[in-house]
Amino acid sequence: MRLTIGALTCLCLILSVSTVPAKEKKHDKHMDQQAMMELWKQMAVPGEPHKLFASLAGSWTTTTKEWMEPGKPPTEATGTAEMKMLLDGRFLYQEYNGQMMGQPFSGIGIDAYDNMTKKYRTIWMDSMGTGFFIMEGTASADGKTITLHGSHPEPNGGKMTHRAVWKIVDNNSQTFDMYGAHKGDKETKMMEIVYTRKP
Repeated sequence: MRLTIGALTCLCLILSVSTVPAKEKKHDKHMDQQAMMELWKQMAVPGEPHKLFASLAGSWTTTTKEWMEPGKPPTEATGTAEMKMLLDGRFLYQEYNGQMMGQPFSGIGIDAYDNMTKKYRTIWMDSMGTGFFIMEGTASADGKTITLHGSHPEPNGGKMTHRAVWKIVDNNSQTFDMYGAHKGDKETKMMEIVYTRKP
């Protein structure tokens, strides 16, 4: 599917370059069809963020804390995660299994760094819903603390905003903290996951 989207995007870029009126072409002389294709190829090459993702491939154990209500103690659960790289080192794929609100819970996540936009993106799906949860953000200078933002609709018609802080401590340890807020409310910590690589 991603290959199809990439091919269609390239085709659109070629068509847009070849059909620009003469008046507008003056502004795009430096970006001819060949140059555009070369730039596109460069943007598709995995870089340092992708290498960092690759260092996380393997098997992990997790400890999760969830805060159901502000001021109340969190519930705790353990789980496992399997991580691997997809499409020649371009995306980090995660399969997660554990407990959520006292129930068995499974989830799948894909993490990306988009060379074009210079943004991190993550897409998540799990056994407690039928939709995708998408977040986008940036990283610290060393690339090891990634802050993501997103939102999701709620059954009552409202919307909840989220902020996640993903810290890659080293090849054997990472944390994922999630904060949330209903419209107009103060942000509170909702979840904390500690990942430890299996020996």
